[in-house]
Amino acid sequence: MNKKLSVKDLINVGIFTAIYFVLFFATGMVGYIPIMMVFIPLLCPIVTGIPFMLFLTRVKTFGMVTIMATLLGLFMFVMGHPWPALVLGPVCGFLADVILKLGRYSGWKTSVAGYVVFSQWIVGSLLALFFMRDSYFAEIRAGYGDAYTDALLRFTPPWVFPVMIILIAIGAIIGAYLGKSALKKHFKRAGIAV
Repeated sequence: MNKKLSVKDLINVGIFTAIYFVLFFATGMVGYIPIMMVFIPLLCPIVTGIPFMLFLTRVKTFGMVTIMATLLGLFMFVMGHPWPALVLGPVCGFLADVILKLGRYSGWKTSVAGYVVFSQWIVGSLLALFFMRDSYFAEIRAGYGDAYTDALLRFTPPWVFPVMIILIAIGAIIGAYLGKSALKKHFKRAGIAV
């Protein structure tokens, strides 16, 4: 286990963060259908499980996962999501790094637990939907119109928030197993996973 971040570590963080974010963003596009907004927390960690598990085969230094989550929170903020994304990114990344380090970034149980905690960074993008509702939905109404906004309000009553947190965890567990399966079947055979 390396103690200091190397240039190679930072390159790996950059590459895998870009792959993760593209898949995350593409999956999040289903939110343009109001009912699907409830399922984004489940779908995104499933889809991004493969690149995250592949990323873990490259992680040898504490802090790489924290940097990835920080960048993801920053990207979401720059794209117009509220400030909690900036805070939850580094917090979830750091906690995931701690868990993953316990398993030396290769233990299966700690990899799954780490990915579940890491994936909670998504909550930062959801907080405004439930705790800044007036300003959030005023912006949504201005940008997407009354029909979309009214439907989204109907599908996201406040009690849905804890359900979304649970859906993130379930999605992360499924995504971790999907990632493990892909690593075994394809990446190791191709010599991509170390």
